[in-house]
Amino acid sequence: MHETWLQLSREGLLLAGMPFLATAMLVFLLKPLALRFGLVDHPHNERKIHTIPTPLIGGAAIAFAALCGGYVLLPHTKDLIALGAATLLLLAVGTVDDRYDIDWRIRIVAQAAAALVLFEFGGVRVESIGNAFGIAGHTLGILSLPFTILATVGLANAVNMADGVDGLAGALCLAALAMLTSAAIYAGNGPLASDLVLMAGCVMGFLAFNLRTPWRPTASAFLGGGSEILGLWIAWAAFRLTQTEGHPVTPVLAPFLVALPVIDCLVLIVRRVRAGKSPFAADCNHMHHRLLDAGFTATGVVAVLVGLSLSIGFVAALARRAHVPEPVFPAVYLTATVAYFIISRGRAAEPARRPTARIPLGAEPAPIRITRSETTER
Repeated sequence: MHETWLQLSREGLLLAGMPFLATAMLVFLLKPLALRFGLVDHPHNERKIHTIPTPLIGGAAIAFAALCGGYVLLPHTKDLIALGAATLLLLAVGTVDDRYDIDWRIRIVAQAAAALVLFEFGGVRVESIGNAFGIAGHTLGILSLPFTILATVGLANAVNMADGVDGLAGALCLAALAMLTSAAIYAGNGPLASDLVLMAGCVMGFLAFNLRTPWRPTASAFLGGGSEILGLWIAWAAFRLTQTEGHPVTPVLAPFLVALPVIDCLVLIVRRVRAGKSPFAADCNHMHHRLLDAGFTATGVVAVLVGLSLSIGFVAALARRAHVPEPVFPAVYLTATVAYFIISRGRAAEPARRPTARIPLGAEPAPIRITRSETTER
């Protein structure tokens, strides 16, 4: 672990710095093209209260920066090549959707196809869930493929559903990448840690345009379909971290590194199905909406949820180091999901119940942005 950390310390500036600059430059260059060709998010319905068309170019910027950075800085292994192909697939479908609003089923199929690319061509798959249910050495066997697809599609949509406040999806993914990097270093998995540092650089380059600042009160670029790409990257990293022999990171730890978006996604899907709605029908019942209703600003929501996400991952890692039995982890996760489902009852606000008045140009923008970003919430 010490040697891995020293190596990353020497190389980290290049591994993160080059993608950071490349992503920032691509956002800057792609913004006028997006405005020209209509690849923008318009404030055209009651769920959107940003006042000007905003470019949906975050996905393209992070994808191309990562591909170029990986080609120059990283070894061309089959798992990275497969990830690059899967990333391009999601980018192509996401860009078409951002422009023309295609059927949500097409995007689900694209996400499943991306997972299949990782599985078949990259060898990145879920073959074991460790001792999660008290059965040591048990493998998934023929269930490996559907489990890999389900986990990948689930993470892509969980991140996508978190993209409702400026900077939130990117910041949560950056926190997850940081925790995955720490786990890779702890396990002595230097190659994976290097890959993750490069990805984190791309995300930071985008957040420079997506986070609110004192001199920019609202985001100047949105992720668009890029949220699904970030979900794909986290799934790929988690599979590599927990399924690689010789790097002992238990699979039960991975869900705790992305706990908040996953729990929020699961609870909303269950609640919508129980109400007889599509599991991806848009509403204003996400975790970040509840914090906004409680009086937090957009920046405050990002700070609270990112801090909580890091705390959950840190506590889970400490518990594993303390040799807490692995079956306890899924039990705690399920308990937390059920608890959030119960305490979040009693509010079923539809999008139309949110304020619809247009904000005068030059006025302080409202703290929430609900875009077309959720894969199937159209």
